[in-house]
Amino acid sequence: MWLVAGVLGLPSAVMAAPQLDLIYGDHAVIQRGRPVSITGTTVAGETVTVTFGTNSETAVADAKGRFLARFAAVTTPGPITLSLDSPSGQTVAHDVQMGDVFLCSGQSNMEMPVKGAQDAFGAFFSSADPDLRLMTVEKRVAYTPDEAFSKPQAWQVAAPQIVQDFSANCYYMVKDLRKSEGVPIGAINSSWGGTQISPWMGDKALTAVGLGARADLLKLYSRDPAAAALVANGIWETWWRKNTGDAAGQEPWQPQSVQTWKPVPAISVWQKWGDPALASYVGMVWFRREIEVSAADAGKAAVLNLGGLDDLGMAWINGTSLGNTADTGPMKAFTVPKGLLKPGKNVIIVNINNTYADGGMRGPADAMRLAMADGSTQALADGWLYSVAAKTPKNPPHTPWEDMGGAGTAYNGMIAPLGAYGLKGVAWYQGESDTDFPGYESRLSAMATDWRRQFVQSDLPFVIVQLSGYGTPAIKPGQSGWANVRDAERRMAEKDGHAAFVSTIDLGDPLDIHPGEKHEVGRRMARAMRAVAYSASLPPSGPRLAAARVSGPDIALRFTDVTGALHTRSSTLAIGFELCGDAPETCRYTSGVVDGMAVRLHGDGKPVTRVRYAWADYPVVNLFDEAQLPVSTFEIPVTQ
Repeated sequence: MWLVAGVLGLPSAVMAAPQLDLIYGDHAVIQRGRPVSITGTTVAGETVTVTFGTNSETAVADAKGRFLARFAAVTTPGPITLSLDSPSGQTVAHDVQMGDVFLCSGQSNMEMPVKGAQDAFGAFFSSADPDLRLMTVEKRVAYTPDEAFSKPQAWQVAAPQIVQDFSANCYYMVKDLRKSEGVPIGAINSSWGGTQISPWMGDKALTAVGLGARADLLKLYSRDPAAAALVANGIWETWWRKNTGDAAGQEPWQPQSVQTWKPVPAISVWQKWGDPALASYVGMVWFRREIEVSAADAGKAAVLNLGGLDDLGMAWINGTSLGNTADTGPMKAFTVPKGLLKPGKNVIIVNINNTYADGGMRGPADAMRLAMADGSTQALADGWLYSVAAKTPKNPPHTPWEDMGGAGTAYNGMIAPLGAYGLKGVAWYQGESDTDFPGYESRLSAMATDWRRQFVQSDLPFVIVQLSGYGTPAIKPGQSGWANVRDAERRMAEKDGHAAFVSTIDLGDPLDIHPGEKHEVGRRMARAMRAVAYSASLPPSGPRLAAARVSGPDIALRFTDVTGALHTRSSTLAIGFELCGDAPETCRYTSGVVDGMAVRLHGDGKPVTRVRYAWADYPVVNLFDEAQLPVSTFEIPVTQ
């Protein structure tokens, strides 16, 4: 073949054999009972014959060299042949199985690997299974939907060395399903710790919930990053003035702003500085440094390198915004446009917003410098001042091209490349990063609708894992962003028609946002998936509140989906309930008496218009059914 290419004067790459997208490659599991769309690449314009089982179809590659061949559904599980044949060569996918495929996605509690779970050691010994295949999608931000993965995403057969790095929740779910369903199973983990839900939403989903402007700004960024950055900077500055009351020209990023400044002890996260006020500080810190610019360099363009800014950073020179960091990882270089630098003293102001764990200027110190177009540089590692922000408004606007808080970036790079790959169900575990943002129910519903559109299955089952308990255990009623998200997940699942929620309210850790008990979470996920994906006759989510009504001096609650009867643990009374009036501050604890599938809450003579349960970041609860599933967080109006 190489000789023919040389004789014809063709580049050798032209004669390369056609390639399957690796999701259809060796060890793949293809969804039984669903139409199959097989994709790959070859020479542009070439005709490829795709053989799938006993059927063959031809496809012509487009100008990018991509081809698509469609096949009818195959219902029988087990091995199947898959190969390509074209003038440029042949390709065979080995060890391909028809079975059931599950997509697992979300943030860090879905991403957390088996080796990080509390029973990991024992799990490894029983993990080898030739009919269980696993794939982990590499983290990738993309500004427009990718047609295929940019780097290999290969299927791997379950074995100890493979399982240890795979999502614990996803693994325990599919391992349980392997036992009950007895068919080959493939599990795809596409997760990214710390992400909000918005990066996982495509254009249509974002537009459906009023975030279309963010989707449009991301499209602008893909064409003209500088123009998009100017728009985003203006949005951030307008948000600041609106939420602080600062007048234009009097904001903290202005060179003349008055703040209490202290010398920065070292280029490192501020938790290491020895300042008690910053030892565990989560919020904003301002940084300031003056630089001298020569008359020869004034007015010229430059690049400002500030190293890593953790978590989110904004930078200004002489009161003019240079932009912000788009993610928490790489070092950030800001473009300084022509005309901004002036002769003599110039002032750099940086705002860093730490949202979790450590925060600050991570450096490295030797990378921090101002680089002029002629190659000259000015070191910037020393001379910085800092001031803890006197005002820290909540929920600063994120740029749409961020990884953690962007708009569609994870969807474009980590979900869109799956194309119309057949799925049996989706497991979703996310929400920790959305606890301060209202409207989670609508965002989750819009995302599910859009994913179903992509995977060409309007009834694609979704199993939604609710947030576990985290933080200081509640000692009095109050507001809770974590409870709001749990309740939004419950409401979305109950309204959806093809979804179920999984309560993990009892499996949390007050000191660890990543609780180690994943085996039981996976078992509950498998139970819910059997109900919504396999039509098993069992309550998928455990006990659910059906109604609340006034009954004399008390409140009567009726539950459904109860296995056996309700029971209280370690007490004759059910705890965690609150009686509430209309106003937020009117909620107060009460206890209840259990009777089969009902609970009677003790009234206190005060008006009651709604009832809440487990309404805290870390609630203490004791109400379960005989399947050992807990009653989940809820808020419901009371009927008279």
